[in-house]
Amino acid sequence: MAVGENGSMSANPPGDEDIVASMTAWLERAVIGLNLCPFAKAVHVKQQVRYAVCRSDNADGLVEMLVSELQYLAAADPEATDTTLLIHPFVFADFLEYNDFLEVADAAVTGLGLEGELQIASFHPQYQFAGTDADDITNYTNRSPFPALHLLREASVARAVVAFPEAEEIYEKNIETLRQLGKGGWDNLMTAVSPEAS
Repeated sequence: MAVGENGSMSANPPGDEDIVASMTAWLERAVIGLNLCPFAKAVHVKQQVRYAVCRSDNADGLVEMLVSELQYLAAADPEATDTTLLIHPFVFADFLEYNDFLEVADAAVTGLGLEGELQIASFHPQYQFAGTDADDITNYTNRSPFPALHLLREASVARAVVAFPEAEEIYEKNIETLRQLGKGGWDNLMTAVSPEAS
C-alpha cells in the first residue's frame, strides 16, 4: 500500500510512473506554482531533478537505496543532475516514524563522508513542524503527495542563497501565501496532483 496525499493508505498502489508524475505535478503546481521555493524552478526547467522511487516497505531497503542515491548524486555532473527526490511511498506512512528516520538518513550522509557536500530536506503528506497543530497552515510548506527525502548539493544551496539575498524572508512569504490559499485551496491543489488525476 502507498501513502496517499492525506496520509491515508491506498489499496491499489500506483506504479513508478504515476508516483513520479504526481510528484512532478506537485513540484510544478505547489512548490513552483506558489513560489514556495524560488530555487526550484531553475533545476526543474533545466531537467536537473532526478526522481528515484523506492518500492521497499522497510527501513533497511530505504537505507540501501538512500546510500546508492547519495553516492550517485555525489559522483554526478551537477549540470546533468543537481538534486534528487528519493520518493518512498511504501515505508514510513506515519510521520513520527518518518521524522525519527531522518536521523538515520543524516547518519548515512556522514557515514559516506559527504557531510558538507550533500544534505537532506524532508517532505511528507502529514508533515508537522514541532510545536504546531496538525492542521496548522505552516506545515503545508513541506507536505508532498508521498514521503520523500530531498537530496541537495550544499554548493547549489549556497549559490541559491547568494542569488536570493532575501532568502530569510521566504518562510514568511510562504506562510502568507498559504494563509491566502487556505486549507480548501490546498486540498484542491493536492487532489489535482494525485496519481488518479495524473
